[in-house]
Amino acid sequence: LPTPPARLPYVPQVPAMALLGKVTATTFALERPSCVFDGHADASDAVWLAVAFANASAAFRNPQSRAEVPRYKQLPTARSYMTLETAAAAYSCSAPSPPVLRVGGDTACRDQGRQDPCNGPLPSPGPYRVKFLLMGCRGPKAETRWSEPILLRTAVSPSAIDPAPARRGSAVLVIASILASLGTVLATAVLGALGAKVWGSLCLQGLGTDAFIRRSYRTHHIPPALPQPLPPGCGCGPPGLCCSAPQPPAPC
Repeated sequence: LPTPPARLPYVPQVPAMALLGKVTATTFALERPSCVFDGHADASDAVWLAVAFANASAAFRNPQSRAEVPRYKQLPTARSYMTLETAAAAYSCSAPSPPVLRVGGDTACRDQGRQDPCNGPLPSPGPYRVKFLLMGCRGPKAETRWSEPILLRTAVSPSAIDPAPARRGSAVLVIASILASLGTVLATAVLGALGAKVWGSLCLQGLGTDAFIRRSYRTHHIPPALPQPLPPGCGCGPPGLCCSAPQPPAPC
């Protein structure tokens, strides 16, 4: 019987650090298992990643050779596959390497239909569970624990988007409307006060000019005219008759 692989305490996980596209609708990122296989791996060994639906991980069986590795295209029926074949030396403590791996990042797998191990996009949100498996020429040598279930993001259908504002936002809209109205009233009051002040200043200037004009050009008081002496010849008329203009002398 083949020797059972060593059980390592390492648990694969999605990175805790902020990472763009850490989990998408078809992919997710994993921490790179650096220093995990030191002491178990030889130079010719390879590390694989087993991916299974969470409810099918308990039924997964480790392949005994590379020829038995389950392929990506079998995922819908076999409920699991293996991918990311990597030389064990790339995961050693001394190897410089990126801090994360991306599962499902090879979009060419879906179209080419090739038979070699492929890291194709995941077909559904899952959830999925993963583990790393160290494979030698005689079969599995060491394996990690299964990860916690990893759920991918779900794309929202355009028909499911409600074009109307959410009800919980109605109160916010009412408050915003009230604040906008108060702002308009306040602005109107300020502009009115400024306008009144400017108009008052202009009126004061106008009154000062008018008063100056009136003081400068006010007509002096003219006393009533004194009675003028009658012209000659007015005394020949009847008694009590005054002439206001020269009259021809009447015959005496």
